[in-house]
Amino acid sequence: MNSWSTPRTDLAVEAKELLSRQVKEDIPGVLTETLHDDDVVVTRVHITTIQAGQMMGKAPGNYITVECYGLRYKNTPLQKKVMNLVAQELVNLAKLPLTATVLVVGLGNWDVTPDALGPRAVSKIVVTRHLQKMLSPELQGGVRSMCALAPGVLGNTGMETAEIIKGVVTAIGPDLVIAVDALAAATSHRMNTTVQLANSGIHPGSGVGNKRFGLTQDYLGVPVIAIGVPTVVHASTIAMDTLDTLQDHAAFSRYFKSMQNLSEHDQRTIVRQVLPDTLGDLMVTPKEIDRLINDMADIVAGGINQAMHPNIDYKNIHNYLH
Repeated sequence: MNSWSTPRTDLAVEAKELLSRQVKEDIPGVLTETLHDDDVVVTRVHITTIQAGQMMGKAPGNYITVECYGLRYKNTPLQKKVMNLVAQELVNLAKLPLTATVLVVGLGNWDVTPDALGPRAVSKIVVTRHLQKMLSPELQGGVRSMCALAPGVLGNTGMETAEIIKGVVTAIGPDLVIAVDALAAATSHRMNTTVQLANSGIHPGSGVGNKRFGLTQDYLGVPVIAIGVPTVVHASTIAMDTLDTLQDHAAFSRYFKSMQNLSEHDQRTIVRQVLPDTLGDLMVTPKEIDRLINDMADIVAGGINQAMHPNIDYKNIHNYLH
């Protein structure tokens, strides 16, 4: 189906919202729980059946989103709060013993800022696999064996990302793979304000229409938790958001009464006819994406570090490890 009429999203919470608007009833096999904590909203979507997964375009599993619109602005206390929530959700998803070995993989392209979340997050991971015998007594028992990898992209390496990761997994035998990647959203307000965790694996490049091997437990042979942040939206999403705003604005609503009676699919069809073909599959990202990517990489990496290394005092991390 054309991407203009069907919004492209990697977020399960958005897939659930879009499907619910179409069927206008509860979706069998999908359970949703939403928690509000001041400026942060945590939504847990549980896809329990294959049929429900097919309807939503997602694999069965647990999907948790942590949303905080304040992350658009430089707010250190809010970033720490979201980081802590990400760590808590990751602990609940992973359920790992302290003796486990974890491989963190940063997917994406260093040279393309909206796609650089994975590599930048990996650069901030506290790797300890090579230091397990050297840890101080106060750290032993509370610091897992961690290693990290940023495998690059097919265009730079000539190798599928999943092939590289599978080779590393075979060599070191981790108990868990955590894959970090940039995602695509179907709503502009979720760009760089949302972190999604999922235990169903990940398909690199799927958000922008690229077909890649999936990083899943079936393929790698070990559990995979995907952590992602939407950094782009489709151009048609911007047009639809503008249309919705105009319909809600009192000064302009009378001009759009006829549009209000149309289904969302029909509205998107009209938008497609009006916008020029040159927009095609254009993806859009904010102008301040450099700062936003660095902030979100800090949050994701900090959440992973806290979840995997419960005994580390991050204020004195360099004293412990060196």
